[in-house]
Amino acid sequence: MKISGQDPVPPPPGGVLWTVAGDVRALLMLPAALTLQVARPAVGAGVDQHSIFRTDPWGRGERSLRSVQLWVYGGETGAEEGRRLRQLHKSIQGTDAHGRPYHALDPAHYSWVHATGFPCYQHALRYLFRPLTEAQERQLYAEWLQVGRILGINDRDMPQTVEEFWPYFRKMLADEVEATVVVRELIATDSPVPAPDRGPLPVRLALRALWPLLLPPLARFRAFLTVGYLPPDAREALGLEWSDAQERRLRRFSRVVRTLVPLLPERLRYLPLAREARARHRNEVAGSNRERSQ
Repeated sequence: MKISGQDPVPPPPGGVLWTVAGDVRALLMLPAALTLQVARPAVGAGVDQHSIFRTDPWGRGERSLRSVQLWVYGGETGAEEGRRLRQLHKSIQGTDAHGRPYHALDPAHYSWVHATGFPCYQHALRYLFRPLTEAQERQLYAEWLQVGRILGINDRDMPQTVEEFWPYFRKMLADEVEATVVVRELIATDSPVPAPDRGPLPVRLALRALWPLLLPPLARFRAFLTVGYLPPDAREALGLEWSDAQERRLRRFSRVVRTLVPLLPERLRYLPLAREARARHRNEVAGSNRERSQ
């Protein structure tokens, strides 16, 4: 897809993000990243006071997932999505739980929301794909910076190398993050969540009828994955307990997922935007090869 010369370019086809962000296993990583985002009091307050995640969790989740996919696979649409998000956040402001004023587009807060994705990807990939090599970790971080530019984050507001990122991250864990109201809700197993309102009508009706039975085990499973795929130092900073037995369960579950997902056909393994982008890229490569062979 054509990219405007004035727009930041998305991560390249064949890169680390291109490979993992659209794989269905990425769905298992997102709750941990979201939880770490809202552990910064200003971000947690913004979500607590302005988000509709409690009344429309499925709609918000669907929109957030589409947004993330557009940053990586959307071409010029990714830059448009970045501008839309900044416009959306212009009116989000208030006071956090400590009485401090915040604005969603404050560079420190806005860049933290983006920065959390890198350590969560880096950690969860060890379980669900494979551990990154040093070169792959550097590539992932460089690609994450590219995504940040799509979101309108200035380079001066993000550490520019992996070596600079980890001291920044450790300082944030030591000085800033806490188990905010929203963090506690996201890992709670007894929060009221409405039945899914997406999908075919018969499925929605069946889920609505069974939801009182399905919600408790699903809530426990979600909390387990959320805490489990958080980087260990982030869990510690938030005061979240994690036992050796839980770690063994997470490794067993991850091993099954890591084995089975690559065996799925492409239409089941990749999310729709990723699947479309991969097909489009293959067609472009095939067309270019045909032109060179003529």
